[in-house]
Amino acid sequence: MDIYNENTRVEYKELLTKDIDLEKEVIAFLNYKEGGYIYIGVDKRGAVVGVSDIDGDMLKIKDRIKHNISPSAMGLFDVTGEEMEGKMVIKITVASGSEKPYFKTKYGMTSKGASVRIGTASEPMEQNMIDNHFASRVRNSIGRITSNRQELSFSQLRIYYDEKNKTLNDNFKKSLELLVEDDKYNYVAYLMADDNGNSVKLAKYESLDKCDLIENNEYGYCSLVKAAYSVLTKLEIENKTPTKITYPTREDNPLWNRIALREAVINAFVHNDYTFEIAPTFEIFPDRLEITTAGRLPDTMTLEEFYTGTSVPRNKEIMRIFKDLELVESLGTGIPRIVKAYGRECFKFSHNFMKMVFPITEYGNNKDTIEVPSEYHPSTIQVPSKYHASTTQVLKLIEVLEGEMNREELQSILGLSNGGHFRKEYLRPAIEIGLVELTIPDKPTSSKQRYRLTNEGLEFKAK
Repeated sequence: MDIYNENTRVEYKELLTKDIDLEKEVIAFLNYKEGGYIYIGVDKRGAVVGVSDIDGDMLKIKDRIKHNISPSAMGLFDVTGEEMEGKMVIKITVASGSEKPYFKTKYGMTSKGASVRIGTASEPMEQNMIDNHFASRVRNSIGRITSNRQELSFSQLRIYYDEKNKTLNDNFKKSLELLVEDDKYNYVAYLMADDNGNSVKLAKYESLDKCDLIENNEYGYCSLVKAAYSVLTKLEIENKTPTKITYPTREDNPLWNRIALREAVINAFVHNDYTFEIAPTFEIFPDRLEITTAGRLPDTMTLEEFYTGTSVPRNKEIMRIFKDLELVESLGTGIPRIVKAYGRECFKFSHNFMKMVFPITEYGNNKDTIEVPSEYHPSTIQVPSKYHASTTQVLKLIEVLEGEMNREELQSILGLSNGGHFRKEYLRPAIEIGLVELTIPDKPTSSKQRYRLTNEGLEFKAK
């Protein structure tokens, strides 16, 4: 049945074969102001035919895009499987690139190599358009800026990749685009390194303005990925959940919508303009959370395109790394999720900055309903819960940690057999927010390594 139609942002291909010019279609969307979608397994009439070898074809697609298109499209596309009419098809999401013109590597910046989306077709780009795009190409992107430090290490980044069962091989500096043309480290490498001058601040105020500072956390001078995890963990703890139980359900109402909060934090790290040499900032007030990032909207993007999810990654190298680590789910979904939770009015724009403001209401903004076990008596109970469920593991760890203890001792007391799960859900979050520390910090994998509460952790436990 023909129910789908191609349009300016949608292209269909029945099969993936060598004769299909997939690169041309991807390039056309990279060069188009709004990006687009390519479906494999849907014919030109819109009839769904499906894909027989979806995993094999997805690998081929990623390989062709990775090796046949210049400048690199890594971080600008997403390849996923999707069910349509009971059949599996492949969906290729392509963002509008910031380094136009994109072209087939073997043909260079010529009309034979570069294409652009016009109507429902991908047409060759005229040479004057190619020249104009090249002349206005972003030349100060962080991928093109040489790091002022060249002695860099990436052990933290390796740990996060290892946790996702992804190994950084000896060629990772090139594959992650951490080098400029003369094989020196670029600014992306500097931000991802174990030690750098980048500081991410998370402040908390007692007043509605910035006069009464009660907490000033600094998550920085480390890999940008580690800083992002630290901010996420800290905000999860701050996202206190008033809980209302009405048999047979329980309603958890965090201060901020959890989905929107996560999207906003990741968006801040990925899209911040680091050429300002300013990191994103996070500020908690009694009535709101403010997240501020440097940089304004790309000149080619309208506000309407921004709100509806048109993806133009400012830092495609950071986007690619965050996507590898599953911090980014798919391109272009973050802003619509935030808008759904808080409306367009939560975004504030100025000439050089963008601010997201999430208000705090009496019962928060997100209501997650879960079943209450049957042993609870039918009644209505108001339960003040200080921490939301995803931080329960940290609280359990703090509760059992006495003096200096090793990992095996802690796992035994907590009844945990999976070391990876313990490190990911219990130990690492507690360390990242400064409640637990290593007794041998210079050798994190030492067999003699033990853990203890920090002064802040001791104070936290006492409370």
